[in-house]
Amino acid sequence: MSRPVTATIHADAMRHNLGVVRRLAPSSRVMAMVKADGYGHGMEAAVSALRDADAFGVASIEDAERIRALGLEQPVLVLSGFDSTEDLDRLRRVRADSIVHHFAQLDMLEQAGGEPIGCWLKIDTGMHRLGFAPERAREAHARLSAARGVAGEVVLMSHFASSDEFEGTSANSRQTRDQLQVFAEATAGLPGPRSLANSAAVLGWPGSHADWVRPGGALYGMSVVEGKTATDFGLRPAMTFATRLLAVNRIRKGERVGYSATWEAPEDMAIGVAAAGYGDGYPRLAPAGTPVLVGGAPARVVGRVSMDLMTIDLRRHPAARPGDAVVMWGDGLPVEEVAAAAGTIAYELTCSITRRVDFVEG
Repeated sequence: MSRPVTATIHADAMRHNLGVVRRLAPSSRVMAMVKADGYGHGMEAAVSALRDADAFGVASIEDAERIRALGLEQPVLVLSGFDSTEDLDRLRRVRADSIVHHFAQLDMLEQAGGEPIGCWLKIDTGMHRLGFAPERAREAHARLSAARGVAGEVVLMSHFASSDEFEGTSANSRQTRDQLQVFAEATAGLPGPRSLANSAAVLGWPGSHADWVRPGGALYGMSVVEGKTATDFGLRPAMTFATRLLAVNRIRKGERVGYSATWEAPEDMAIGVAAAGYGDGYPRLAPAGTPVLVGGAPARVVGRVSMDLMTIDLRRHPAARPGDAVVMWGDGLPVEEVAAAAGTIAYELTCSITRRVDFVEG
């Protein structure tokens, strides 16, 4: 038999979510993040659904090439930048822009021949990954603006570390305020558009919206705000991850289920066996009690998730039969709830869907 595991991708939900972002940041242009294969939804599907975005953000030049193969002409920003003159040649061929985050890149752009490329100057305001130190930002901006390998106006940007904690909600919200202040001081008086806001900042830090916002998860109907699902912000899930029951078995009180016998039946009961596991991308660490939907109604995972199968408590589903639909996340079951149970975030779950899952259009 073929495996019944599907990831249904809802283009209408992505378009709706783009509209929500535009309403929240009406004065900003929107760069849609489609990296990590469109956050696991499929880059081509995501880009096609989000074709009305003002630009796209990707992690690699290969991703930019995939977007151009679709015939779209919007700007494409390669977030990881370039490491060599060969990379610069590829950026020119694909007409992609690049983030510039260290002085070795400046050296290459100053010495570059050929067509110039668009550049975004990344300033490290407290994330401490990539970017120029604030005290070197003016030097980097001057060199970048004068470099013969640079086309047009330089965009000034940074990235938030804790924007999922909204202002006043926790001690960590101070970090975002501090980052905003550092960025304002480092770029004061410098020409060029500004870009700071990721998805969480679009939702909860309106003062950060500036000229460009760069939403990712929000476009796919996902939230990283603790205790909140994307539906709380008017967003719709863009993926339904589903399978079917293969069997309904009766077990007795005290019998154990799954590898390592970690779950014991509290009474005589029915157990459903569903065709999905970590080989499909469902989190192996999802504990007993993780929610699923069986026939559209709530149920819970029991026992350990295995590579190909998972087991489900059917005590509240006396009519359940093999073939019944099992939704692991999607409409009616926010992926954030599953992620919270598994001790991770929604982004990781959707990005972990494996190649054996059948992707279909919703």
